[in-house]
Amino acid sequence: MITHHPDGDILLSYAAGALGESWSIGVASHLAFCEECRKSVDLLEELGGHVLDCSPVNPVPEFHGDLSLDVVNLENKTNNLKRLNSDLPSPLNQYVTSENISSIDWRYVGGGVHEHAIETADEGNARLLKIPAGRVVPEHSHHGRELTLVLRGSFGDHNGEFFAGDVADVSDGVVHKPIANAGADCICLVITDAPLKFSGIIPNLVQRLF
Repeated sequence: MITHHPDGDILLSYAAGALGESWSIGVASHLAFCEECRKSVDLLEELGGHVLDCSPVNPVPEFHGDLSLDVVNLENKTNNLKRLNSDLPSPLNQYVTSENISSIDWRYVGGGVHEHAIETADEGNARLLKIPAGRVVPEHSHHGRELTLVLRGSFGDHNGEFFAGDVADVSDGVVHKPIANAGADCICLVITDAPLKFSGIIPNLVQRLF
């Protein structure tokens, strides 16, 4: 059962189409797990549609471009996908095309933790993190917002226990020290809009990696 959800403001922005690509990936991936938030987004989209229906209609400028180019680009992107990764929620499959989690091109960042960067067009930072079971992520604070979605395994911090589908929506200035629970590695999708700030001497050595 999913007990941790994104804050309402980010769901509203998602429903309005106002989120950047990185954050949209995070929210869409959570929605793949969470029926409650899917219903909330559906309701927000429906309310937005009613607002538009009640708004004055302005003339639409005549379009002289070639929409077929966008269609071709979308089709090419779809055709270039490799086999879908059944270990990941479907919104991630167009960004992570490995056949399973173990075959992802992981990069070691220290302390047993590995990451896989996800390329997006916005200024957000999206990546997968693989944290070994029982391993502690060094204590850190945030210069901005951090959205962490658990994909497999679990972790805990002062805000509680987070399992597959749960989201830790952490705001600017919050300090925490996540610990991957025993039994299985914790695989997370992490979205940030600013670098993390690690505490202590040794963690600061890996500051540049995050």
